[in-house]
Amino acid sequence: MEVIGLMSGTSLDGVDISYCHFSLDQKWNFEIKKAETIPYSHEWSDRLRKLPDASAFQLALTDIEYGRYLGKLVHDFIRRYKLKVDLISSHGHTVFHQPDKGLTLQIGKGTEIFAQTSVPVVYDFRSQDVALGGQGAPLVPIGDRKLFGEYDYCLNLGGIANVSYEQDGNRIAFDICPCNQVLNELAKAEGMEFDRDGKLAQSGKIDHHLLDILNAIPFYHQTPPKSLGREWIEESFIPLVKKANIPIPDTMATCTEHIAFQVGRTTGSDRSKKLLISGGGAMNKFLAERIKTFSSPQVIIPDQQLINYKEALVFAFLGVLRWRSEINCLSSVTGAIMDSSSGLLIGK
Repeated sequence: MEVIGLMSGTSLDGVDISYCHFSLDQKWNFEIKKAETIPYSHEWSDRLRKLPDASAFQLALTDIEYGRYLGKLVHDFIRRYKLKVDLISSHGHTVFHQPDKGLTLQIGKGTEIFAQTSVPVVYDFRSQDVALGGQGAPLVPIGDRKLFGEYDYCLNLGGIANVSYEQDGNRIAFDICPCNQVLNELAKAEGMEFDRDGKLAQSGKIDHHLLDILNAIPFYHQTPPKSLGREWIEESFIPLVKKANIPIPDTMATCTEHIAFQVGRTTGSDRSKKLLISGGGAMNKFLAERIKTFSSPQVIIPDQQLINYKEALVFAFLGVLRWRSEINCLSSVTGAIMDSSSGLLIGK
């Protein structure tokens, strides 16, 4: 199948579009044939950022208009590169994620994407798992198992850092800690979109008092399954950082050390194992070096295309599994009462 995967993360940098080829020959094979990120306009970025506080009408309207926007992006992408596409698989953009309340919401109506492209669409991957008592996240681990099985750990450094690995025949996965969502917000306070190569963080000094406070956050001592959302970061993590009232470079150095430490305590002490790192944070050279300091497994950073588009690739793959009515959401990961084939399918 030739499938387009769409991904929009908490960092609000844009929409990742990945055109992928999948084939099954004893095991799944994949190729990312074309991929790009369409940056959000200031208007869309601002609108999505403010949406959690918007009216019910504005939220419902944005769900439709954002789906139409995604559909137009994909339509232009298909036309520009003259692509044959069997399926579009869209993560959407997360507005709310509070699974303890039975709530998760990713906007971007698949019906609108279908109307713009006339290509079948899978979307809303998280709701069914949450209804089954799960966290609705993370969803990437089934892709880690079937597409990247040669690695012992798959670490994604996105807005939130998350990991997946095999344990006693089950796939285990969970959110580790905040990552780019916090680092980017701190960089913006210094007038930068993000801290290129981690140079600003590298110039700062670690505040060990703040580091101890962050490492003592109760979430880190909970057992999986567990997941983090934007709301938790804004309400529970960032206030601790701001309360420290230290220079931004020192705050960034401390947060970087915190992320690296939490990754290290997650990935164990076996030096024979392999740790694959993807997501925007993999290009943060300072963060990658600090992770190598705390992590015993061999750290592998892939080519830039896979760093940037692994999540969009895996969401494309989740759509393929849904199309085939196969399991794409693992209860061992989310804590749901059962595995499921999740996602709404339009246009088949």
